[in-house]
Parts: sequence; C-alpha cells; structure tokens
Amino acid sequence: MINNLLQSIHRVIALSDDEINVVKSLFKEKVYQKGDFFLADGQVCKHAGFIEKGLIRYYINDDGEEKTYEFGKENDFVCNYESFLPQVPSTKIIQALEDCVVWQISFADLQVFYQSVAGGERFGRIVIEQVFIQLLNALGSLYTDTPEQRYLKLLKEHPDLQQRVSQYHIASYVGVKPQSLSRIRKRIFSMK
Repeated sequence: MINNLLQSIHRVIALSDDEINVVKSLFKEKVYQKGDFFLADGQVCKHAGFIEKGLIRYYINDDGEEKTYEFGKENDFVCNYESFLPQVPSTKIIQALEDCVVWQISFADLQVFYQSVAGGERFGRIVIEQVFIQLLNALGSLYTDTPEQRYLKLLKEHPDLQQRVSQYHIASYVGVKPQSLSRIRKRIFSMK
C-alpha cells in the first residue's frame, strides 16, 4: 500500500522506476496501535513518516496538562522536525489516536533519499515548508483567535475529525476545558 506515499511524492517531483525502487527500499511500514507513541516526551525523533491509515495527535505535556496543538491523518506526513533534524530530545509528543499504518524513514535513510532521488531534496524542502506554514498558522490562531473561532476553523478545515477525535482532545486543541467546549458547541449549533 505504499502507493499513496508514491502518489504524494509524484505530486511534487517525478520519479523514475529506479527511484521508485529506492523509495520502496527506504520507507518501512510500521503499525501503531491506538495509544502508541510515534514519539514520546524526551525521545529523539528518529523517523519521519507518511500516514497511510489512521489518526495521530501532536501535544505538549505542560505540568501534567496535555495541550494538543495539531492532528495528522491519512496522507499527512508525521514528524517533530525540531527534534528530527538536529537529532535532539523532543519536548513534543506524537501519539496514535486510532490504529495507524505509517510508512517511516530514518534520518540516515532520508539522507540517502536526498542523494539517490533527483528531486529528493526539493521534495523534502517543500514538505518542510508546508509543515512550517501550518505551524505558523496554528501559532497565529492560538494568539489571535478565540476558542470559538479555533473550534469553527477546526470544523471547516477538518470536518471529519469531529467524528474521529474525542471531545477531550478537541477541547485541548481549542484551548478550553471540555465543559467550555460543550457550551461553545451549544452556542454554535443553536444559531443554525
């Protein structure tokens, strides 16, 4: 089922048959059960991945309080680049919210990908740029949007997550307690 990963790469760069074989040899399929960690607090992020199936969340543990700052789902790349690129311990956590199938590549194998695939470095740069823009948008939203606005953006940008993510995790993402999220939802849906 590596075809979705290959299609994602093909959207950015062309791959020869030999390069397709390089991709197939470097990316390894890994299955995560619901609750498993792609990356635990304090670990060095050893892999970047492509989510074939499933849902993950990115969060920070702030003195025992989990603060969700992003979700990843099918056809998204998953990584904590601030740990992965310099190979330093992470302060971020990446956890499977559903059973997941991830095609992952090690830091060393990514360097081989860059050297062996003609447009490999370009592909890597474009993926990193997309992640960077997402993080800047999320950070801006955190500082400028109300919890209600953040919730509405989540519904608009990821309408399927409402059915897949617990209210606890949505509340954490929005930046409120679950009871406050219930009030926000009630207000929004009473206006419709």
